[in-house]
Amino acid sequence: MVLPFVLTGAVICFDRIVRRMGRAVLPSGVLPREVLLLAVIAILTHPLLDTLNTYGVRWLMPVRGDWSYGDTLFIVDPWLWLVLGLGVVASRGRRSGRGLKTAGGRPARIALAVGTAYVAAMVISGMAARHIARRELEALGSVPVDRLMVGPRPLTPFVRQVVAAQGDRYQVGTFRWFARPHVQGLRSFPRPGPDDPVLAAASATPLGRRFLGWARFPVVQAEQGSGGARVHLIDLRYADRPGAGFGSVTVAVASPPPASGPSTGTHSPSTQAGRAARAR
Repeated sequence: MVLPFVLTGAVICFDRIVRRMGRAVLPSGVLPREVLLLAVIAILTHPLLDTLNTYGVRWLMPVRGDWSYGDTLFIVDPWLWLVLGLGVVASRGRRSGRGLKTAGGRPARIALAVGTAYVAAMVISGMAARHIARRELEALGSVPVDRLMVGPRPLTPFVRQVVAAQGDRYQVGTFRWFARPHVQGLRSFPRPGPDDPVLAAASATPLGRRFLGWARFPVVQAEQGSGGARVHLIDLRYADRPGAGFGSVTVAVASPPPASGPSTGTHSPSTQAGRAARAR
């Protein structure tokens, strides 16, 4: 949080040095109050925007390590970047007769308004999607949903990723606005309990402890060996199998724990029952 202010001061100092040395080709357009205002806006909006994605932000650190998730925007939302980028390009203006660029603030203000409206629409649609997904999942499984993510996907705002902690299972599927039922393609994953020996063995390692402190929907799988075991940790937000890259890690433990359930997804019995009921 302090670094932006340090960089702002460095930019202002560099501008003053160049002007005093007489090496500036054009009169400097750097105004300290505007640069400081920009730094303050960046400091405030960056964590707010990060809170809107599925990765999350720990606002109470170092007092508490709780994560806050908005499940509203994709981590790198292409539509928001496109709108704001067009606003920046259009605001660069054109060169006047003296060779100076004229300011064009109106396109930037329009881009900010459109971007804000887009974020608001995604917030409202995300809240509605969570309500619908919870209702459909509980109707299929007859088990309350403990935790639920209905997160955005890139490119299309009308399709979302569903991950639900329901009983002793995780349910992973796709939410589609223009489909009935809205939640489709459910797969079931075993949900480790707090006393799971595989989970305990993995959390005893530094990498496992860090990963589990970040993971939101963790799945564990152990591979037995003669001298120990390899434990695969998977966060269903971003991966569904070991070695999938981002969202999964593998740790080695000294003593092999009892085998955990398979990490590969299977169609949920509740989903199959629901399909049979709809077929009838």
